[in-house]
Amino acid sequence: MSLYDFEVNDINGKSFQLDSLKGKKVMIVNTASECGLTPQYEQLQSLFEETSRDQLMIIGFPSNDFGEQEPGSNDEVASFCQKNYGVTFPMMSKVEVKGKNCHPLFSWLIEESKKNGGAEEVAWNFHKFLINENGDFVKDVHPKVLPDAPEIKDWING
Repeated sequence: MSLYDFEVNDINGKSFQLDSLKGKKVMIVNTASECGLTPQYEQLQSLFEETSRDQLMIIGFPSNDFGEQEPGSNDEVASFCQKNYGVTFPMMSKVEVKGKNCHPLFSWLIEESKKNGGAEEVAWNFHKFLINENGDFVKDVHPKVLPDAPEIKDWING
C-alpha cells in the first residue's frame, strides 16, 4: 500500500484523490483549533508558501480526538484557519485518528510508523507524517516538533 491507495474528503466534503500528489513529498498533519499547539498553523502555512508545489504538499486533517480541541464543524474549522492563520494548504474533513473509528489513512500511517520504529499511535494534535514522492511512508514527527524544524526542512530539501 501507499498514500495513493487512499481517497479522502476535503473540508467542503468533496472527494480528494491522494494519487493526485504523485511525484511530490507530502506532510500529513492532524490539526485542532483549540490546542496549545494550534499556532503551528502559522509555520505550516509559511512552509507551504515558501516551498514549490512541485516539491511539497501539506495536508491538514482536523480531528477532535485529543481533549475535544476541535469541536467545530468543517465550515467552522475552515473559517478559523483562514481568519486566524490565512491557511491555503489543503484541509480535509474532520476525521478520527485513533480508536475503533480511526480513518483508514491514519491506520495505515501508524502501521507504517510502527514498522519503521516510530510512533505506535498518533500522539496528539499536530503529529506530522512524512511521505516521499512515491507515496511511501518515510517517518513521523512528534507534535511538539515545529513544522519548520531542521529535520523537516532537511527532509524536504534532501
